[in-house]
Parts: sequence; structure tokens; C-alpha cells
Amino acid sequence: GPAGAGKSTVAKLVAKSLHYTFIDSGAMYRCVALESRAKGIAVDNVDGLETIARTIKIQFGSGPDGAQIVLSNGTDVSSAIRTQDISSLVSPVSAVPGVRKYMTSQQQSMGSSGGVVMEGRDIGTVVFPDAEVKIYLTASPEERARRRYEELLAKGTETTFESVLKDQLERDHRDSTRAEAPLKPAEDSITILTDGLTINDVVDNICEIARQKGA
Repeated sequence: GPAGAGKSTVAKLVAKSLHYTFIDSGAMYRCVALESRAKGIAVDNVDGLETIARTIKIQFGSGPDGAQIVLSNGTDVSSAIRTQDISSLVSPVSAVPGVRKYMTSQQQSMGSSGGVVMEGRDIGTVVFPDAEVKIYLTASPEERARRRYEELLAKGTETTFESVLKDQLERDHRDSTRAEAPLKPAEDSITILTDGLTINDVVDNICEIARQKGA
């Protein structure tokens, strides 16, 4: 589904409920974006971005409180990859064909033995087109922007709802119109519109679908 639909939050809880492994594919692209900024590589430097994607080592683990941590080349970047600056870089970075190729390869390796919940914009269409269960999680642009706005305020980030909504709409456009793995629901996916639903409502719905499919 699109940015801000609640994919990560829901996927984590679904994985926990099903006793599966959670893999946040979006965090992997954020790691590439963070590394590119640290090295001063611009988003239009295709060769530079592809080199980062080819050589970066991304791992997922759990902290003392059970929360997921993301390691990039051995460094915990769990918080650093979630800033607004990195969010603005993710879409153009992830649109680079070579970056997607190397990230897709890592994702397929991580999920090859099954028993995983993986979230992202092209998991059901490109990364795992034969996945047993495909969910397209979405919400209206206004609802997604409201959630993101409240999340940023809670972190102490000064912004406005209008600014977040503008960024949201621009990102939706970039993600859905890019040539490489554009955002779209898989033909055999089940769409869940989360406007007006609680997180638990969505998680329960997805877990029931998974169980019906034999999970």
C-alpha cells in the first residue's frame, strides 16, 4: 500500500500474532537513503546509489524491549532513518532500477524459507508475486497525512498538516507513476481501506484472512 497507510505497524502486529518474522522492506530503502546522504551522494547520482545498494549490509533485530532495530553496516539506524529529511529522499532513491534490484534480491533471500510478513509497495507484485496472502493496505490521503502529522508532533518535529499532506500527495504521485515497480495493488490482493478502523480491527481482519489461507 501507499506511504502512511500503517503498513509497518500492522505488519509487525500481524507477524507477532502469527508467530512469523517481520521484514520492513521500506526500512531497507531508508538505509540506502541515509547512507547516500552521509556520503554526499545526490539522488540523481545513479551509479553512486547503485553502489551503496550493492554493498550495504542491512539486518533486522530486536532490542531489549522487543522493539525492532535496524542495522546498516553494523550501526543501529532505527531512529535516524525515520526523520522527515530521509522520508523525502526515499521515493527518488527507491525509484532507481539498480537500487530496487539489489534490495529485491536481499528481500527475496530473507523471505525464501517462508514464515514471514513483509511490507512494502511492491511486495505482492514484484518481490513475491506468488505469496500466499497479499494485502493492499490503504487509506485516504487526508487520513494518512493526519496520522503522519500526529506522529511527527509526538516526536517534537515542528511542521504543519498542510505541509505533510502536500508531501504525501507528491510522494503518492511519484510512487504510482515511476517506471520501476510502480505502486499498485496486485491483481489477486485483498484491499483493506483503514479509514475509521482501529489498528486491532485491521490486524484481526488480516490474521483471519491468513488463517483461512492456511497460515
